[in-house]
This record gives sequence, C-alpha cells and structure tokens, in this order.
Amino acid sequence: MITMSEQGWTFAEIWETAAAQLPDAPFAKQGGRTVSWSEANRRAEGVATFLLDRGAQNQDKVAQYLYNCPEFLETFFACFKASLVPVNTNYRYAADELVYLWDNADAVAVVFHGAFTDTIEEIRDRVPKVRTWLWVDDGTGSCPDWAVPYEDAARAEGVPVIDRVTRSGDDLYMLYTGGTTGMPKGVEWRQDDLVVVLGNGLGLSVPEEHDPDFVAGALTQPGPVGMPACPLMHGTGALTSFGTLNSAGCVVCLDSRHFDPAELLDTID
Repeated sequence: MITMSEQGWTFAEIWETAAAQLPDAPFAKQGGRTVSWSEANRRAEGVATFLLDRGAQNQDKVAQYLYNCPEFLETFFACFKASLVPVNTNYRYAADELVYLWDNADAVAVVFHGAFTDTIEEIRDRVPKVRTWLWVDDGTGSCPDWAVPYEDAARAEGVPVIDRVTRSGDDLYMLYTGGTTGMPKGVEWRQDDLVVVLGNGLGLSVPEEHDPDFVAGALTQPGPVGMPACPLMHGTGALTSFGTLNSAGCVVCLDSRHFDPAELLDTID
C-alpha cells in the first residue's frame, strides 16, 4: 500500500507508486548503467534515511553539486521522500558564489561529485550551516575524511521514511536562477502546484484536486524516455526530467560533462 500525502500532490507519492507498480522498468540510464525504478526507490529511501538520521528536519535544504548522473535524480527522490528541499548548484560557480548560494539557501547537506572536492576544501569553513557532505565517486580520487560516501548512505536502513515525516502539497521544490541581475535568486514552488503545471505539458496529467487513487490507475506501463541535453542543475533539465518521471519514464544522462552533439545524436540513435 502506498501512503499518499496529507494534502495535495507530491513527487514522492507519484514516484513511489511507479516503483511499486513497475519495479523492473528503467528509472535512469547513463552509458552502460541502468537503474530500475525499484532500485532507485530503495537507494533514495536509504539516502533519505541517512539525511534524517543526521538531523535533517522538515523542509531543510539539500544542495546538489553534481554533474548529470543517476545520483542526481535519486537525490531529488530522496529529498522529496523525506520532506526535504533539493537546491540546485551551478557547478560553474566560483568559491564566493558557492558560499553565497549555500548560505542563502540555509543548506544543511551537500551532495557532490568527487571532482569538486578541492573546491569544497577551500570553502568548507565558510559554510558552517552545512553539517553533512555526501561524496559521489566519479573516479577522481578518494572520499575525504569529512564526507560520507554516497553509496554508504544509499544502503542505510531504518524505519520507513514515510512513517518519520509528514508530507504535504506545500512541500517545496527550490530552484536558484542565475539568469537574474545580481546574485542568484531562490525560486520556490509548491509541489502540488508544480505537479499539476507539469501535467499540462510534460508527463502525467493529474486532476487539480488530489486523488489518492488516480496515480495507481494511471501508471500501469513504463512511460517515455527523456534525455536532458542540458545540465540537471538548470531548471530546464530538472523540470523536464520531473515530467518524464511523473509518467514512470526513464531519464537518460549523457556521459560527457560538456555538450557533445555527436554523443547526443549517437545516444538518440
């Protein structure tokens, strides 16, 4: 049985339903790696459990300092499960911009690729609100002693997260935009509103009034395949991926960390 939100739509309830009904369908792909919906659900549950065990509270912010990868999508899932707020981080930012962003967002945790370890080393003492660092292995070095391997968090177990939190349609998705004047601005969306809006053009079209039985009846087969050509840390990449996942689809992440049109076309082919 899937436990729905108290009030309004949330991404977690939709994605958990997809995982329960289509466990073997693909959730994400990158290169030769495929993560099924059941695997993504289990790993996101572990990360959510870990963050709660480390003291994260309702609607605390979790920054994602990552290139495109399945872990990026799993972290979204984990945050939504635990009633936490994912915060995108532009990996092109310099040290001062990162400090500003994470301080302004009140981030309590950062999930980061190993490639960014040296940059974080330079600023870690300037972001005292961040209590937890999750290191995603990308082959660039070993996990620093001040961080925890993401894979360890993904294996965490405990009381089901749904029994530890109170989800609501008022739970937030937060997007920092660099396209405004001055420093980045944090834009907050209620998940209930965003799920409905995305359904008007991307993914699962849901009724405005929350209906606990609707999703189970709608997600009976794997959804479309989506491939963001842009970074997931941009709104375009994240929101189109949410639409794909809301339909029990699969998000394909490109391997290259720079736009490579040949790779893009080869992957489509």
